[in-house]
Amino acid sequence: MLDTRFKSFSRRVRLETLEMIQRSKSSHIGACLSLVDILSVLYLGILKIFPNDALNPNRDRCIISKGHAAAAVYATLAEIGYFNKNELATYCRNGSYLTGHLNHKVPGVDFSTGSLGHGLSVGCGIAILEKRENQGFNTFVISSDGDLNEGSTWEGIMFAAHHKLSNLIMIVDYNRSQALGNSDKIINLETLESKFKAFNWLVKVVDGHNHISIYNALISCKKCKECKPKVLIANTIKGKGITFMENELLWHYKNPIGEHYHKAKKELEFDLCEQQ
Repeated sequence: MLDTRFKSFSRRVRLETLEMIQRSKSSHIGACLSLVDILSVLYLGILKIFPNDALNPNRDRCIISKGHAAAAVYATLAEIGYFNKNELATYCRNGSYLTGHLNHKVPGVDFSTGSLGHGLSVGCGIAILEKRENQGFNTFVISSDGDLNEGSTWEGIMFAAHHKLSNLIMIVDYNRSQALGNSDKIINLETLESKFKAFNWLVKVVDGHNHISIYNALISCKKCKECKPKVLIANTIKGKGITFMENELLWHYKNPIGEHYHKAKKELEFDLCEQQ
């Protein structure tokens, strides 16, 4: 039952993400689609959140450092009930708060992001405050391959381990692709698991499109009492859910128009009908 909810939610978010990006003539659709299954599990099954009281001090914090995946995040937040889904039609329009990179003015967004490398350090700051004041929430940070190219991210990794931030859970959307090419051709991060272990993090590796695997790993991270920060390395596929976009670098920023849009929409609508 839980897996069915996750799958249905993911398909709705993917379809709405496609519509938003096509309407606005923007993109980053590949990066959005690789993240959707992670977002579905987080917001449906893991995070302590209050959509009708977005700034509730008891909420878990979620910093999404790959801010260029804004369309998928906004679609997720609207599905959960942070704001009316009709507002998604204003994505990337002049005057809209649904900007092309994440905007903290949007209910449910804890921090504005876009330039890579800042999210983990912000998350560390929030987590260390919670630890000192025992406020009872966890901090989640979603990062990407590009984030891990930034020195500031590795400063955050060292800082979190040094301060034993066991209330910090990092998720790496590890699709192995960036704007200009495959990650191993830009800055090779392998083996990522051993790097985090060397910095004294608790590491779990999962299929980033298997909802139950993501869920079980995150539940385990939340329950773990070890005085270490935790990281979930989620092996994902850029463009996941639209067959012709999967692992295709072109769709990092190409906008789906014409035949591409109709083909993508047909595939997602078919998947949604099959699920129902």
